[in-house]
Amino acid sequence: MISEINNTPKALRLHIGVFGSANAGKSTLINTVTGQKVALTSPVAGTTTDPVYKPMELLPLGPVVFIDTAGLDDESELGGLRTEKTLEQLKMCDAAIYVVSSEDGDFEARAEKNISLIRKNNIPLLVVYNCFGDKRPEITVAGEKALPVSLTEKDSAAVIKQALIRLLEDKADEPPLTADMVSHGDIVLLTAPQDIQAPKGRLILPEVQVLRDLLDNGAIVMTTTTENLRSALDGLKCPPSLVITDSQVFAEVNRTIPPEIRLTSFSMLMAKIKADLPSLIRGARAISDLRDGDRVIILESCAHHVMDGDIARVKIPALLRKFTGKKLEIVNVSGQNITEDISSFSLAIHCGGCMVNRRAMLAKQRMFEENGVPMTNFGVSIAYMNGMLDRVCY
Repeated sequence: MISEINNTPKALRLHIGVFGSANAGKSTLINTVTGQKVALTSPVAGTTTDPVYKPMELLPLGPVVFIDTAGLDDESELGGLRTEKTLEQLKMCDAAIYVVSSEDGDFEARAEKNISLIRKNNIPLLVVYNCFGDKRPEITVAGEKALPVSLTEKDSAAVIKQALIRLLEDKADEPPLTADMVSHGDIVLLTAPQDIQAPKGRLILPEVQVLRDLLDNGAIVMTTTTENLRSALDGLKCPPSLVITDSQVFAEVNRTIPPEIRLTSFSMLMAKIKADLPSLIRGARAISDLRDGDRVIILESCAHHVMDGDIARVKIPALLRKFTGKKLEIVNVSGQNITEDISSFSLAIHCGGCMVNRRAMLAKQRMFEENGVPMTNFGVSIAYMNGMLDRVCY
């Protein structure tokens, strides 16, 4: 569908999580703010079981996604699983809305406990007091001044939107993708291998994201495949100021282009805007410390059909064993949930993270760091093992 192609990917949106007890009005709030009945509402507690995502444009912030979550007060066995899934959403939230209801006369103790979890994640917080009746009393919940609204009233949407804009307007911008690497009028050459792993009929998300960012910064962009790189260079009147390539062909591209032309990869750029890049570089250098029998976990944010020559299951494991000369145990994990004992690993290598947001990647880095496990990513590790970490720019 054309509309789906034109949609901003979820990973590029600000994530706003909506939390609270069952029946506090979380789903109603999302329906009210978005102007659509995207979330199922019911007087029956526990209607929302799994997180529900609703993307929208919230000007002047731009594209956002609201996350409707299950209630945090269900103490049953199934409720415990729902709560665990709800708390997982905190790791990816750029802001949180906590909803309390005027019909709940005993929300204070639960709110204190739940809001403390949000605070631990250092997330900007808006507390909404869902009022029933004509009164809109000003109250404080767990030390936070609440926003009193009636979610059934039409004007509540505008009030909540303005509060969110104020909450997020001082949010620090992410590191620039290419703005600090190119100037207006610079020629940039993208090398995008169209091999068996490339999606049919389209470019992968990091390539599209980098291309758009370069155009926004006034660069002149050309795209070629690896086998046509030499011809593309010969056909240019002026050499490109920058070449950006797929990490898998780092070494081949480096042999083709002159050393004075700057070089980086899509994965290196993803590392720059998605994660703490200096930490990923330190993680890559830890590859040299691996010993026989060490366990290495290779993580991908999204699940996909495994192809011949898969980068996570074939190419990086082969490169690791060749570079280290060690007998390593490689564990591959796809998706967001890690069931393995993290502390049992000596190294974690993550994909570029194009399908998750920056906060989720930073949370994953903290998780491995707290367990004493160095973490790097595909592009940074490949550059290091090819002896090119000082060659590439970022």
